[in-house]
Amino acid sequence: MATSRDIRNLTLIGFMGSGKSAVGRLAAAQLGFDFLDTDERIESAAGMSIPEIFQREGEAGFREWERRIVRSLAGLSRTVIATGGGLPTYDDHLERLKEHSLVVCLWASPETLYQRVRHHDHRPLLQTADPLARIRELLARREPWYRQADVLIQTEQRSVREVAAQVVHAFRLHAPSKV
Repeated sequence: MATSRDIRNLTLIGFMGSGKSAVGRLAAAQLGFDFLDTDERIESAAGMSIPEIFQREGEAGFREWERRIVRSLAGLSRTVIATGGGLPTYDDHLERLKEHSLVVCLWASPETLYQRVRHHDHRPLLQTADPLARIRELLARREPWYRQADVLIQTEQRSVREVAAQVVHAFRLHAPSKV
């Protein structure tokens, strides 16, 4: 990781169900930072839910909302940002996030992710006959971007509290003057 970066935020990336929002809220509290969920910000800006955006504007429309949100994050400081699962794989989002954030990827197996999200009916990308196969497909496609994170943290069989502690520790190692 380049030492010349201005790391003043912490961004969590990873597949849906990896724990970005839960871990992010806890890490933000521990660091005394604000918390921002990009999907919540998109819903607020669009005036509709993520499933509604997908229904009305398609995935391309949703990705355009993500693009706008990513560009708006550059001015933030002392914020933990939880992204949507596909956000870092589009456009130049990952590079833009790295301009101001330590990027941490939360990782879990497809089977664990499926167990965590299988009862969520608000996941448009999983509305298929075989959601586990879809998770495997999407995870394989996104893995090259996830692996470009500054830090990769395994979340299998670990509590939110344990993962958040490791995230906070990683942030303090890389940006000690910011905490």
